[in-house]
Amino acid sequence: MQELSIGILIISIFALLIAIIGHEIMHGLAALHYGDDTAKLAGRITINPIKHIDLVGSIILPISLLLLHSPFMFGWAKPVPINIREVIKNGGYNGAIMVSLAGIIYNFLLAVIASVLLSSGVISQDGFGSIIYAFLIFLVIVNVTLGFFNLIPIPPLDGSQALGYLSLKFNNDSIPIFFNKIERFGIFIMMGILLIQPLAQFIFLPIRFLINILL
Repeated sequence: MQELSIGILIISIFALLIAIIGHEIMHGLAALHYGDDTAKLAGRITINPIKHIDLVGSIILPISLLLLHSPFMFGWAKPVPINIREVIKNGGYNGAIMVSLAGIIYNFLLAVIASVLLSSGVISQDGFGSIIYAFLIFLVIVNVTLGFFNLIPIPPLDGSQALGYLSLKFNNDSIPIFFNKIERFGIFIMMGILLIQPLAQFIFLPIRFLINILL
């Protein structure tokens, strides 16, 4: 049982690292597409995990959630540096929106790919194949959770960035101004939402729905 628990811990953390590191790399690649090479020059468009791992968000928090038998897995990598002014200069606000959503798109696409592999029947559920099978299940769960969480329009989550640039596209700066004012409280707002059971259930409803579809 202990070996099984350690195995699950390793598999789930590995799945999370792929989800959060890829998420950040996609932000950098999208920015590079619009002429901003800040992330590239900083050496952040790389799969080397050392360049991306955040001690708290990539290791301590995920392990703590697992040990506490949390119903969800969450974490983050170091944000890639982006010069959003350069992105807007070359791609307009549409470019800024795409840079904001690039990581989320990656997460949902990865979840779909893992789901297709699971349903294809090519992955054995015996021996070493069972490890791959479990890894793909965690890949679906982690990426769907991460994708949905980042869609929430609370700064500094990606959803707030995309919504802010969308409002600027239509010459409305009230939303980004509001987000700038509350950004320092964003983490506390998220914690409050997760601790208030009805709100947490509301957020997890679409997450569970999509996970059930993909699994």
